[in-house]
Amino acid sequence: MTIVSRTLAAFIVLGGTSLSISTASGQDAEARARAFVARHEKEVKPLEITSALAWWVANTTGKDADFAAKEEAQNKLDAALTDAAKFAELKALREAKIADKVLAREVELLYLMYQEKQVDPALLKAITAKANAIEKAFNVFRARVGDQELADGEVRKRLKASRDSNELKGVWEASKKVGVAVEADLKELVKLRNQAAQALGFRDFHHQQLALNEQDQNQVVALFDDLDKLTRGPFLAAKAEIDGRIANNLGLGVADLRPWHYQDPFFQESPAVFEADLDAVYSGVDILKLCRDFYQGIGLPIHDVIAKSDLYEKPGKSPHAFCTDIDREGDVRVLANIVPTEYWMGTMLHELGHSVYSSKNIPATLPYILRGEAHILTTEGIAMMFEKFSKDADWLTAMGVAVPNPKAFDEVGAKLHRNKLLIFSRWCQVMLRFEKSMYANPDQDLNKLWWDLVEQYQGLKRPEGRNAPDFAAKVHIVSAPAYYHNYMMGELFAAQVHHAICREALGGIEPGKATYVGQPAVGRFLKEKVFGPGRMLRWDDLTRFATGAELNPRAFASDFGGR
Repeated sequence: MTIVSRTLAAFIVLGGTSLSISTASGQDAEARARAFVARHEKEVKPLEITSALAWWVANTTGKDADFAAKEEAQNKLDAALTDAAKFAELKALREAKIADKVLAREVELLYLMYQEKQVDPALLKAITAKANAIEKAFNVFRARVGDQELADGEVRKRLKASRDSNELKGVWEASKKVGVAVEADLKELVKLRNQAAQALGFRDFHHQQLALNEQDQNQVVALFDDLDKLTRGPFLAAKAEIDGRIANNLGLGVADLRPWHYQDPFFQESPAVFEADLDAVYSGVDILKLCRDFYQGIGLPIHDVIAKSDLYEKPGKSPHAFCTDIDREGDVRVLANIVPTEYWMGTMLHELGHSVYSSKNIPATLPYILRGEAHILTTEGIAMMFEKFSKDADWLTAMGVAVPNPKAFDEVGAKLHRNKLLIFSRWCQVMLRFEKSMYANPDQDLNKLWWDLVEQYQGLKRPEGRNAPDFAAKVHIVSAPAYYHNYMMGELFAAQVHHAICREALGGIEPGKATYVGQPAVGRFLKEKVFGPGRMLRWDDLTRFATGAELNPRAFASDFGGR
C-alpha cells in the first residue's frame, strides 16, 4: 500500500471511506487496475518527460527545429493516450468502484487524461500544430515602435515610465499587433478544439476543459458572479482614485483616459501612481539571491531549481515566465526574464512558489500519477501567496534590504496589493467570460465581445473606432486555454491557506503582519497540509483538508477590506 500521512489518512476515513477495504470481485478489479497503472507508467512516463524537455528547449531558444521537436514529442504523447481499448478498460475499472482509494484515485485521473484524447489522431495533430505555430509567433514577436523592437520587459517599462500620452498609445498599440499576427490561426484553433470536445460529447472546449479538471462550469460561473458583487464597489472606488492620479500625472482629464494609460498592456496590475517608487528599492537588489535566501529560511530550499533554470532575457526566448516539473522526480525549472524591478521580484517569488509545490516536496512515496499538485488552482494559489511579499516593506527589511522610507513604501505597497487583488479579480472576470463565450460561439464578433467585457468588468473605455483582435494578444488564450479562472480561484485558496498558516503555524499572528521570514514552520505546514497529499485529494477536498473550510471568498475579502 502506498504510504500516506496519518493526518491525510484520517481525513479520507472521516470522509466516509477507508484506504484499503476489498471484496473478492474488488480484488480482481484492483489487480487489473494495478497492472494498467504499471503499464501506463512504463509506456507513457518516458513520453511525458521527453515532451516536457522539448517544451522547455523550444521556449528557451525559439528555434524552428526545437519547436518542431516539441510538436513531435507532443504528438507521440497524444498517440499513446488515444488507444480506444485502453480507454474502455479504464472506463470499466472506474465503474468497478475500486475500494483502495489510492488506486481508485489513480484510475480516475488516468480516465480523465485518456478521455481528452479519444478523438481522431489527425485532429489532435492539427490542434497541436496550430497551437505550436501560434506559441512560436508569440515567442519571436517584438513590439515595433518606430525603428525599435521592444521586448516585453521594455514595453512594460515604457508604459510605466512615459508621461507622453502619444508615446503610450504607440507602445500599447504596437504590443497588440501580435494579436493581428495570430488572429486567423487562433480562430481556427478555437474551432478545432471545439470539434474535438464535441466529439467527446461536451458542449464545447471550455465546458470540456473544466470538466476534465474536475470543475463544474455552472458552479465556477456562480462563484464569479458572487465575486463580481463582492468586488464591484471596492474596485470602482479604487479605480476612481487611480484614475485621478493618472490623469493628474499626465495632464489629462479623467474622461480622456484610455487603456494605454494604465501602465500594463491589459490593466491586470495596479498602476504605480502613488508616492513611493517600489522599483527604486529593487534597482540594486539581487532578486535571485533574495528568493534563494527567503525560501531557504522557511525550509523550502530552491538552489537546485535555480541551477537548472533559464532566468534572463535573450533573443528568441519566451518573454514570459513559467515553472515546469520535468519528471516528477525533482527536476524542476523556471523560465524568466529578470530585471531589477518590483514586478520581477513578485514574478520570481511566484514562479519559485510553484517550484516548491512540486516533486521537490511532494512525497516520493506517492505513486507517479499522484506525484503532482492537486490542481492548477492550488499551485497558482501557493505561488500568489508568496508573490505578495514583493510589496511588503516589513518583508524586505526582514530580508536585509534597505528601504529608505519603510512607512511610505509599506503604505503604498499595501494599497497596491489591495488594488492588485481587486484589479486582478476584475481582469479574471473578463478572461473567464470571454473564453466561455468565445468557445460557445466562435463566429460572433470577438473584437466587440472583448471590449464589451473590458468595459463592463474593468471600467476601461474602448479606443474610439478601434476594431482589432486585442483578445488574441493574450498568450494564455493559446497556451493555457480555459485556465485563467484558476488564477482567481487560486487567490481565494491563497488567502485561506495564508490565514490557516497564521492561525496554526505562526501562533495566531495577524495575517497582515506575517512575513514568513526565517519561519521553517511555514514550510512544515505546507509540506503536511498542501504539498503532502499530492493529487490524492481533489482541489475542493484539499481546500477543506488544509484550511478546514470550503473554498470561499471570506479570507480574500478581509484582505482587501471587503465584507
